[in-house]
Amino acid sequence: MPTVLITGANRGLGLELTRQYLEKGWQVISASRGSSPTLDELSEQPGLEAYRLDLTDDAALSDFAAAIGERRIDVLLNNAGTMGRYNFAELGLKSGRFGSFDRSEWHEILDINLCTPMRLAELLVDQVAACERGRIITISSMLGSMGLNTVGGLYAYRASKAAVNAMMKSMAVDLAPRGIIAIALHPGFVRTDMSGPMAEIEAVDSAAGMIRVIDDVTLEDSGKVLAWDGSELPW
Repeated sequence: MPTVLITGANRGLGLELTRQYLEKGWQVISASRGSSPTLDELSEQPGLEAYRLDLTDDAALSDFAAAIGERRIDVLLNNAGTMGRYNFAELGLKSGRFGSFDRSEWHEILDINLCTPMRLAELLVDQVAACERGRIITISSMLGSMGLNTVGGLYAYRASKAAVNAMMKSMAVDLAPRGIIAIALHPGFVRTDMSGPMAEIEAVDSAAGMIRVIDDVTLEDSGKVLAWDGSELPW
């Protein structure tokens, strides 16, 4: 039975990814700061092993990795993230605008969006490498693309996702000798609490598309920024 580890599994896309992987018969290890009624319900299934921890606490991450032990992880899916303190669902591009710089908010965004995936990859690389086609996937965004940015704004979030793309490219190079595939994955503009009703894609469709992409990627795709529909995004 293959195993996927999903961060930020208590709501939104992480929760839907958890549900769909369980339906596919995968073993799911979830890690999130909090829980939710739906995640608690899913936790009653034998295929889900749920952990609650502060994903920005390196000591907690080390303890989490130690609890997993030497079990193989076919897919490490770094999904947990934040757009910051502003409510994007209400403010849209007015959030994170020029002139609103807040150093502590930037630290918070970069910490969970960038630093946590990097640290988890380092802690769990042996478990991923033990699989025949181990994959490290970090959720990115089209908002991290330089070529697609025509409206500006969202400075900290854009910067964090652009950095994710660069991080996953380096990871693809460094981990290729171990047979690990590393990609950044754009889920589309999905209707969640983070993005609000203005978004175009339902979480169920985005999650299904991302799972197909994750299933199909090869070492030739490693280092790319792919979208939920399999297309490649420009840098």
